[in-house]
Amino acid sequence: MNNVHNKDIGTKQKALAINLDLEIYGSFAEIGAGQDVAANFFKAGASSGTIAKTMSAYDMTFSDAIYGVQQIRRYVSEQRLKSMLDHEYSLLIERLASQRGDTTNFFAFSDTMSALNYNKTNEGHGWMGVRFQLEPNGAFNDVVLHVKLLDNDNNLQQQAVGILGVNLMYACFYYNEIPPVFLLSLMDNLSKDRIQIDMIRFEGPNFTKVDNRLMSLHLVKYGFSDAAVFGPDGKNQQPSEVLYKKHIVVIRGRFRPIINVHLDMLNNGVKQFIQEPDVDSKNVTVVTELTLQSLKERDAGFDAEIDEKDFLDRVDILCSLGQTVLISNFHEYYKLVAYLSKITSLKLGVVLGYPNLEYIFSEEHYKDLPGGILESFATLFSRKVKLFIYPTLRDGVIMNCLRFYPPPHLIDLYRYLIANNKIEDIRNYNENNLHVQTDIVLQLIKQGVPGWEQYVPAEVATMIKDRCLFGFHCDVDPVTGAPVKTDAAAKE
Repeated sequence: MNNVHNKDIGTKQKALAINLDLEIYGSFAEIGAGQDVAANFFKAGASSGTIAKTMSAYDMTFSDAIYGVQQIRRYVSEQRLKSMLDHEYSLLIERLASQRGDTTNFFAFSDTMSALNYNKTNEGHGWMGVRFQLEPNGAFNDVVLHVKLLDNDNNLQQQAVGILGVNLMYACFYYNEIPPVFLLSLMDNLSKDRIQIDMIRFEGPNFTKVDNRLMSLHLVKYGFSDAAVFGPDGKNQQPSEVLYKKHIVVIRGRFRPIINVHLDMLNNGVKQFIQEPDVDSKNVTVVTELTLQSLKERDAGFDAEIDEKDFLDRVDILCSLGQTVLISNFHEYYKLVAYLSKITSLKLGVVLGYPNLEYIFSEEHYKDLPGGILESFATLFSRKVKLFIYPTLRDGVIMNCLRFYPPPHLIDLYRYLIANNKIEDIRNYNENNLHVQTDIVLQLIKQGVPGWEQYVPAEVATMIKDRCLFGFHCDVDPVTGAPVKTDAAAKE
């Protein structure tokens, strides 16, 4: 296994290295953008030492006959990819295990792709995965990813699929011990303007220590994707499959930790959103968003490092509350709305605090846009979107939409948005929450001040204490190294 990422090795060299490895043997099944991955192994030479079979079931009837009829009749989907991996790997074991199972690491590579069509009316994307052994007769591992194909030419998209497939195969066998190196190697001989990887999942006995939520963070951190999603179970999900044709309500925050104010904002915002006449209350998905900048220390620069443990602490709590989490690199709200609007054409709701309304109307944040604030607003408000504003208490005064005064030259624009139902105050909020600030609650937790629990949901308080999160003082077990609550904490 390689611990160092060799950026100089080419696609043909990678394919040849696998072909010359006497222990690696398996099959390729590719649907969609040609058999471009298998083709690279054939062209590299010595492919007979690696390839047991290649195939492609383009016709839907053939595909269903081989891999089964899916409940969702989508052939470029994770469900189809999984059925391909199940079928092809089972055939390998059934037909070859008795002959060479003691000396072979079997693999089944599969992909199902939708490349650019002749009229260029679709968006290229697809699913790719490998099921593989890392020791003869061992249990299998799975690595599955979703890729967006960005080239404006069908042949170039097919070429990108071929390169990515070779990179994935090479990483599975030679970079499997260090997931960050594994991820970075997927872009070898590719560029971020050719493909985006917005979902990857590691499963199997050799990946028990891999936290797939952390892999979501790395996809965004490395610039492989603008956003990544995982569910309450911590399982990475492809954003379009989760949010497609859904009404989406999103709330952005640092959530360090999530406190009662956040839940009051979200719950009341959702209640008002589903009362909108053009919203189907049975088709609403709620998303909590963490931006890369929010994962850094407050006021830290863009180059500041992200504390991965702190990130996992936050998402553990969000997931325990049943939240779907979106990690993004969208510092501005209009970028978030533009991204979500590509996934769904249904109405969106954005829940935010009063200070963020002030932020949105600050022109200094749009200096890089040729059209300035008007260009950003054209993106933010031209779509089916509505902002729900949670009030803030300042010097004893409750600040809300009625008390918001933008710069004089933007007043008419603000009134237009209010009149056209684009911005609305959150009603029926708990006024006691307006006295509570997340940073103050965090300090109370760190200092062990009695009574901090009243500011967070009960299950969150329990988790903070049991796992000694966010600086809650604990001793460490000298044997296991696990956190142990101090006597003082245990008496609380």
